[in-house]
Amino acid sequence: MTQPRERAVPRIRIAPDLEIARVLTGLWQVADMERGGATLDPETAAAAMDRYVAADLTTFDMADHYGSAEVIAGHHRATRGGATQMLTKWVPKPGPTTDADVVAAVDRAAERLRTDRIDLLQFHTWTYDDPVWLDQLHQLNALREAGRIGALGLTNVDTAHWRMALDDGVPVVTNQVSFSLLDRRAAHGLTDLAVERGVHVLAYGTLAGGLLTDRWLGREEPTWDDDATPWSLNKYRRFVEQIGGWDAYQGVLHAARAVADRHDASIANVATRFVLDTPGVAGVIVGARLGESEHVDDTLRGLALALSDADRAILEDAIANLDPVPGDCGDEYRTPPFLTASGDLRHHLDALPAPYPVQTDGRGVHRVRTGTEWEGRAGYARARRDGREIRISGTTAHHGARLVAPGSAASQTHFVLDKVAGVLRSLGATMDDVVRTRIHVADPADVAAVADAHGARLGRAEPANTLVASGLIGEDVRVEIEVDALAPEDG
Repeated sequence: MTQPRERAVPRIRIAPDLEIARVLTGLWQVADMERGGATLDPETAAAAMDRYVAADLTTFDMADHYGSAEVIAGHHRATRGGATQMLTKWVPKPGPTTDADVVAAVDRAAERLRTDRIDLLQFHTWTYDDPVWLDQLHQLNALREAGRIGALGLTNVDTAHWRMALDDGVPVVTNQVSFSLLDRRAAHGLTDLAVERGVHVLAYGTLAGGLLTDRWLGREEPTWDDDATPWSLNKYRRFVEQIGGWDAYQGVLHAARAVADRHDASIANVATRFVLDTPGVAGVIVGARLGESEHVDDTLRGLALALSDADRAILEDAIANLDPVPGDCGDEYRTPPFLTASGDLRHHLDALPAPYPVQTDGRGVHRVRTGTEWEGRAGYARARRDGREIRISGTTAHHGARLVAPGSAASQTHFVLDKVAGVLRSLGATMDDVVRTRIHVADPADVAAVADAHGARLGRAEPANTLVASGLIGEDVRVEIEVDALAPEDG
């Protein structure tokens, strides 16, 4: 009997019929290589992918906006064959989409990848305050059930909203987020959720665009030129600014080098292994500039590295000296400071449309309706603004005709506060302008979960608040919240 070939790269099953390498090859830098307007030759780039596949690094990560990465990957699949896993992303522009729009996006990715079934499609949303993102996920899940998609993932989604998607019945098996020695946000809830729910984190930025390598050890900070610097360095040098600056970053590099010296390894090996050892992390993504900058041999050496408790203590002591990256996972794409290659969103978005239409009457009163059944039936608006005063009606987790996350008080609270945030944005205000909240909880056992969600979302505003346990209308409705806000004078 033929014995199965021993794999050079460990693998993990993230869905019933999808097994990936624990180190994935990222193709983001295809977009940077094509920044000047040229397009990579698919045959030449596919030949560069051959070297990864030969080393058993068979899993590739890309997106609809990574230049021609999907085309290159599809050319490789069509001309080389072999067992590869092609993971891509859909990053729609903000605003409503139809079922046909979602189908068209999946069709386009499948055509470029030359496949009838996308292995893993990862979804990104620019804002949570427009519930269209949940609609889009459910539309994608319908295509998964129809066989067009093998498995669904998320990218740059925080803990609360990954949980919400799961609680709302969407089987999201992965969430791809920034996670490194410098960026520890995923370790504060996201990986715990992955372990709890049996899902998986995919970590990118683990080498911080190359900054977590021996190349930068002991070097003075260069003068950065946004136009000449590769996008990956432009992005992650902004992370360095957030964690305390160049000296703080060099402290982590020296600690990683001290650990590497104990194992005859590289800083990249140590940085990769430290994240890969985190419970809940299925894989780390190491970027490649196909045909230009490849580190296959070093990646393979890193997979053999085993860190001891003493090694981890050295690294954790260095990490403790850093300022934390602000916000939660993915916030760098939603709120300032925008830790992107450009330092803002101009390369990503043209506009961020308001989630809800605003109607203004002859007296100058502005009203918002969100389309739930009871607004029309009982004759009220979701919110009204008179001058600076905004009053938002008691709001539950209903979206259209259905209730979001019927089994979870925490997810319902976050959805309600998302809707509140969307209403406020439509009326020229933000959550920081909230001055009063009144919370009704159906089950006293849910008080802690509801209070925690309220604190996470409104702790900075510190509004006056009342929370009571009371009967609520509707099966499985766990929480109802009404809000008063005072808009800025120029809002």
